[in-house]
Amino acid sequence: MHKLPVIAIVGRPNVGKSSLLNTLARRRISIVDPTAGTTRDRVSTIVEHRDAYFELVDTGGLGIEDSDRLTEHVEAQIRYAVAEANLILFIVDNQAGVQPLDVQVAEMLRRIDKPVILVANKADNRNMDVQVGEFYSLGFGDPQPTSAAHKRGIEELLDRVMEYVGYSEAAPIQPVMRLAVVGKRNVGKSTFINALAGHERVIVSEVPGTTRDSIDVRFERDGQTFVAIDTAGVRKKGKFSSDIEFYSFSRAQWSIRRADVALLFIDATQPITEVDKKLARYVADLYKPMAIVVSKWDLVEDKNKDDSEAYQKYLGDALPGIEYAPIALTAAKDERGVWEVVDLALELFRQSQIRVSTSELNKALRKAIEARQPMGAFGGKIPKFYYLSQVAVQPPTVVAFVNDPGLLAEDYRRFMLNRLREILPYGEVPIRLFFRSHHRDSKLEE
Repeated sequence: MHKLPVIAIVGRPNVGKSSLLNTLARRRISIVDPTAGTTRDRVSTIVEHRDAYFELVDTGGLGIEDSDRLTEHVEAQIRYAVAEANLILFIVDNQAGVQPLDVQVAEMLRRIDKPVILVANKADNRNMDVQVGEFYSLGFGDPQPTSAAHKRGIEELLDRVMEYVGYSEAAPIQPVMRLAVVGKRNVGKSTFINALAGHERVIVSEVPGTTRDSIDVRFERDGQTFVAIDTAGVRKKGKFSSDIEFYSFSRAQWSIRRADVALLFIDATQPITEVDKKLARYVADLYKPMAIVVSKWDLVEDKNKDDSEAYQKYLGDALPGIEYAPIALTAAKDERGVWEVVDLALELFRQSQIRVSTSELNKALRKAIEARQPMGAFGGKIPKFYYLSQVAVQPPTVVAFVNDPGLLAEDYRRFMLNRLREILPYGEVPIRLFFRSHHRDSKLEE
């Protein structure tokens, strides 16, 4: 696997590190908020500049006490980022001048043998460039004036970065599959992510809401590259305590939309909540393949076969409408079931890409009709099926051509969908089934 150069963004809180990452990446990735300590984990993205690529990593602010007493965890993530980096961008606030915390960061960076570019952010216009001279005292040569907010000095900074890391035209390896890891707060998502990564890639804590950003974590299995997206824990909108929580929830939704498969984490030690149900419905409404991952199964007192079957029935009753989604029981702390979940997700992704021939679909249609003949919605004219045709994949999308879609009762539509799911080779993923009049100018009706 070709490894891209890694550039880490480091600095004290509120100097604009996350804004700079978003500007360099040309899209919003890190949450930007005036609250000090918003970023906790390492947030990374791949940046392209002049047909060359590198990985850019945002880190938390150094030298401030985290509001949830996670300072040691945040600083550990910064150390990981610095250790893996080929180059460090040391960000300071041009408008605030040199601060004591800047000096502390400079002292830390001088102890490591890594090249550093000093970036004087918030230099919003040329008149502010004269202020960068103050930062020579930090000992890292010429400061690069930039303004993430006004996109000023960005091209010059990128050119300096490429001078250090070189122009490698090797494009990043595209992942085989993207997994969105979603669930309510403190359900074990980050522990699962770290088990995949093989090290503490994201902070794991008993403090609810530890993860705030959506974090892409690349990992390999059997020579293939995957991306797991760790998302912030979700709770009821009415209980959001800050803008940060709102942005985190929005990122979780966006992560689901851009994933190939969603892993919905459920805490085995807690009852199903309204948040669990809403997340399941959100994934289902997007027709995304989904596996229900039951975490902390090791903490359940009895784990015999009867218990697991009873629990799966409980989940089926508590989460109606997603009966097709397979269930996996895991204990991520000892990595039990972790790789089985990845294999399960791969199987779901494979199913979502299957295309069934029209002849096979019509065999399935005949079996369904033999099992139950269609009746008119109002006891009048009888619906007549002509044939089925698959028109798309991801999700598998099937059109049923009938004499009049309006004649089909709702319960028969559900029966037909469930029967096709039993017969066709993509029974564990959502299927879009449309009913269309045999006349070509008629509209699709789901």
